[in-house]
Amino acid sequence: MNSYQTDLSKTDSYIFDVDGTIWDSTAAVAKSWRAVCQREGVPFDHITPPRLKQEFGKLLRDIGLSLFPSLSKEEADRITRLCCEEENHYLLDHGPEPYPGIRELFQRLSQSHPLFIVSNCQAGYIEVMLKSTGLGIYVTDHLCPGDTGEVKAANIRRIVDRHGLHTPVYIGDTLGDYKAAKGAGLPFIFASYGFGQVPNPDGVIKEPLDLLPS
Repeated sequence: MNSYQTDLSKTDSYIFDVDGTIWDSTAAVAKSWRAVCQREGVPFDHITPPRLKQEFGKLLRDIGLSLFPSLSKEEADRITRLCCEEENHYLLDHGPEPYPGIRELFQRLSQSHPLFIVSNCQAGYIEVMLKSTGLGIYVTDHLCPGDTGEVKAANIRRIVDRHGLHTPVYIGDTLGDYKAAKGAGLPFIFASYGFGQVPNPDGVIKEPLDLLPS
């Protein structure tokens, strides 16, 4: 018996976060970011997978200020943009596998429900993930701040309104995901295998396939 609590019979669609929910790309991202920082003469010893797990889910401008506090805001933004460009290129050929069960989950859910992705990331990142993993065939649409300039809650609402969704749920792994889902008026399912901790979600999955009906 899994601990997923929302009534699946009333769910008409699923909207997923990426990092910590679909895959863990922190090792590859850290490697690509460290290469850029070394090239640009910026300290990078602190850019490690555990540190990035603390940053993922934030807006990119906030990640830049956190990782590069000695730089001006403008320079931190510039370095972050360069890192994101390199990251997208690197992940195309060096992307990690999705979490165990994600492929089967997407294949089975997509037979009866449309699947969507909304993540706080740069433009192109979701596309890279979908191409690298082959999950793109199961996903109807996706959005991120790099596409729209808007925060996650607004992008979730854009997906809901664009596709006329009535009873969607959002699946993520951090408190930021929870707040965004609630800000958009959606139930939140906590992927407890991911990066964060969330008090009082509407449901919990300990592994991806827990999302399937029993």
